[in-house]
Amino acid sequence: MTPEAPPLTARRRATCRGVLPGFGLSLGYTLTYLGVLVLLPLGALVLRASSLGPAGILRAATEERALAAYGLSFGAALVAALVNALFGTLVAWVLIRYPFPGRKLVDAIVDLPFALPTAVAGIALTAVYAPTGWLGAPLAGLGIEVAFTRVGVVFALVFVGLPFVVRTVQPVLEALDPHVEEASAVLGATRLQTFRAVIFPELWPAMLTGFALAFARGVGEYGSVVFISGNMPHRTEIAPLLIVTKLEQYDYDGATAIATVMLGVSFLALLGINAAQRLARRART
Repeated sequence: MTPEAPPLTARRRATCRGVLPGFGLSLGYTLTYLGVLVLLPLGALVLRASSLGPAGILRAATEERALAAYGLSFGAALVAALVNALFGTLVAWVLIRYPFPGRKLVDAIVDLPFALPTAVAGIALTAVYAPTGWLGAPLAGLGIEVAFTRVGVVFALVFVGLPFVVRTVQPVLEALDPHVEEASAVLGATRLQTFRAVIFPELWPAMLTGFALAFARGVGEYGSVVFISGNMPHRTEIAPLLIVTKLEQYDYDGATAIATVMLGVSFLALLGINAAQRLARRART
């Protein structure tokens, strides 16, 4: 005969039930919250754009000015996210692995783009990189223009996207045991081999997540870019600014068409990045 299981105490029963309500109630709260705050506004946007019909959406969303704005928004966001994926990982590595005076201050400075209003960030970047600014003047002497160019747009997106990579990679580095790297070195592996075979497989999923977050932030960024870009149509005009411009001209149909295109492309890009993350996790396991 199998012995009977001991009766559950009140504390054990509470632990088995969990802190949150049951699955059905929690799922209902979750779906309602996401539906009202996320899906409902996006659905209203798509519904408004659908009133134009396929031909109207195609005509409004593929005009020459809109195509140039798409190219700059998505292209600059991609370049900035790649830069942040590399240098954000390096910043996280230094903050985790190397003790130095003022490390906590540097760690706090990383979060400034989170808390700083984007308009303030745009004004500060413009003041620094303008042809008469602290960094803009020496760069202009070398023939490099940053402010009011596409390079300035990338700089602004790097500024606002850096914390996403650093804060995503940091917990992974904290959990990575340095003794594994030491064992790799003892076994005769070079630093490059240790990084490629031991460290990089652990960091890769986190770097992809940080890249995705920085890319998504860069695509939709407005305040920090609008000052430093110069807002010249076909050259330095980003898609969010074009949407605002069309709204100011009471061209609501054109604005919703461009916004719908950006929504669709952003969704597909993030879907692809999430698929790459899953493949990276499977390869690691």
